[in-house]
Amino acid sequence: MKIGILGTGNIGKTLIQRLAAAGHDVKFANSRGPETMKADILSLGGRAVTSREALQDVDVVILSLPLNRVPEIAPLVADLPPGTLVIDTSNYYPQRDGRIDAIEGGQLESLWVAKQLRRPIAKAWNAISADSFATKSKPAGSPERIAIPVAADSEHDRKAAMALVEDTGLDAIDAGTLADSWRQQPGTPCYCTDLTRDELPGALAAAEAARSPKRRDLSFAAVMERLSGSGATNPDAAYMVRVSRALFM
Repeated sequence: MKIGILGTGNIGKTLIQRLAAAGHDVKFANSRGPETMKADILSLGGRAVTSREALQDVDVVILSLPLNRVPEIAPLVADLPPGTLVIDTSNYYPQRDGRIDAIEGGQLESLWVAKQLRRPIAKAWNAISADSFATKSKPAGSPERIAIPVAADSEHDRKAAMALVEDTGLDAIDAGTLADSWRQQPGTPCYCTDLTRDELPGALAAAEAARSPKRRDLSFAAVMERLSGSGATNPDAAYMVRVSRALFM
């Protein structure tokens, strides 16, 4: 497939590498232009282009951006043909993104994104930490392969997104429509807990909407304390899984 990726952070870099290695035609962009790309990103596969070019003549667009930047790229997404699949990987952290009143008032993150973009989206790759995604991929059929949820209102979009998730070394679980996507938001039992295909459905079912924001904020505080003074931008996979399982499950 022809894929355009906006965002070259930790999740974006792994997406570029895995999808290019799987044989997809991958273009990618950051907000500063292709001339600012570092060698480690350019070596992952795919082509560095401008943000506008990344969204031209593609079957799939993957947004690997902080949630608060979604409104910025909405004008670019507005020019996409109706049949282009848009997959969002973002999560809401008010400490990072600033307070978004609609989400604080109960609107689901995925539905907020879809409203900003004024088009349907799929939700995937948001429920795994960057380090787990980068280091824990396994071949299909491996008993300890990590599974992640995929949500979309269209069954066609959900299946297409699930196939791409499988290409990135993870098992994909059908998590239903966007109305159910709160079950994969931060603070829920499936979020960054590195569960298998057999374990993930039970975690989705056990999610508690009222408690997940408090758990999310506890996790954020713990991670920030862990990273304080270290120079790192993300926690290692082992720590993230321990904290997430302790707080969310």
